Amino acid sequence: MSSYGYKKLTTPHIDHFTSQCTLFENTHSAHIPTTGAYASMLTGRDSFSTQVVALRHRGPMTSKVKTLAEILRGHGYNTTCVGFTGNPASRGFEKYLNYSEAWGSYDDRPLRKAERLNDVAQPEIERLARSSKPWFIMLRHMDPHAPYLPPAPYDRMFYQGDECDPKNKSMKPVLSFKPFRDFHASWSPPGITDKDYLIAQYDGEIAYMDACLQNIFTQLETMDILDNTIVILNGDHGETLYEHECWFDHHGLYEPVLHVPLIIRYPKMMPPGLRVSGYNQHKDLVPTILELAEIKSRIPFEGRSLLAMVRGQVASLDSEFYINECTWMRKHGWRTPHWKLIVALEPDFHFKPLVELYNLVDDPLENNNLATKRPDVVRSLQTTMATFIKNRERETGLRNPMMTQGAWAPGAPFKTSRQAYNKLHIAGIAQARRLQGD
Repeated sequence: MSSYGYKKLTTPHIDHFTSQCTLFENTHSAHIPTTGAYASMLTGRDSFSTQVVALRHRGPMTSKVKTLAEILRGHGYNTTCVGFTGNPASRGFEKYLNYSEAWGSYDDRPLRKAERLNDVAQPEIERLARSSKPWFIMLRHMDPHAPYLPPAPYDRMFYQGDECDPKNKSMKPVLSFKPFRDFHASWSPPGITDKDYLIAQYDGEIAYMDACLQNIFTQLETMDILDNTIVILNGDHGETLYEHECWFDHHGLYEPVLHVPLIIRYPKMMPPGLRVSGYNQHKDLVPTILELAEIKSRIPFEGRSLLAMVRGQVASLDSEFYINECTWMRKHGWRTPHWKLIVALEPDFHFKPLVELYNLVDDPLENNNLATKRPDVVRSLQTTMATFIKNRERETGLRNPMMTQGAWAPGAPFKTSRQAYNKLHIAGIAQARRLQGD
């Protein structure tokens, strides 16, 4: 996103909108992937409380945890979600709406995901606004998510080359990675050789979504309800493109996946043009929304309201924190402003080391694993992480859900990386859609 310093102008409309908002520069998704991230985002709780960590989470989320939709309905709100069914955290909405073209192969291009979402969402916003009751609507955009198949002119907006140039070999490792190659081939141009083409498609998806979001912003303004509406832009996770050999997906505990945007417009309480540099997580969103909406709750959230940072009362909410993922790899770790520790709970299909340590100050791209060179830092971070886990298990009376996943994927838990590589596979669009709970 250009509003977060990306060199390409992918989000001109959001950039303009951001001038009226408070932007949070260091929001992190601590629980990867989609399931764990949304569970935290929509409850104000961490994964120890929600017990949701795996992409293939089985069964509903525990009834001991309330979702934002349930809380708001209890305070008289009408609630609707668009494009968000089948997820453990989607519980509690009064109305569920879906839209077409969220998934498709190369032959189905272009996918007008955001336009189809608007077709459903904009009439629903009008319906909700006509009621005398307050309302909450959640819009789940799927544009910056594989398959990247934006419509023209966005498909060529950031790429003018030959994606099938035989001299370019950058797609060879992507299409040689057996677990993902069939999925990537299903939505890539036949004969593709240049990885920059797919990166440009991702940029194009963001620019296309940005243009469609402007329709929502304009609608709220035209209806004269913009200033009285809390508008929040957030992401459940980032995306790894060509970094760390994770190939156009969102697994791994690296910064491109953990770092997510958070922009809030509500001029009554969120100063326009303010950029907040302090660290925060998804779990802090629900307490923030409730404070903005002036709703009191006795729920013991792990998260805290971001308004403490906005007012300058604290620099960060949690400057160091526990991270976990259970998408295509089962790992957890500890992140501080200086260091990141990643520990594999079983061998992964990328054949990566069981322990990774990165100096985020000197090596922000996380290319130099220092685990063997700095065992003292590894031990210190492992001790801190173990203490945190022990405390959370004692507080909740539940085991760390990362340790209770069992068969979190076909063939898991894995004893070797070779076993994981041979067992894990996305066959194509249909399977990818099922895995996302859509």
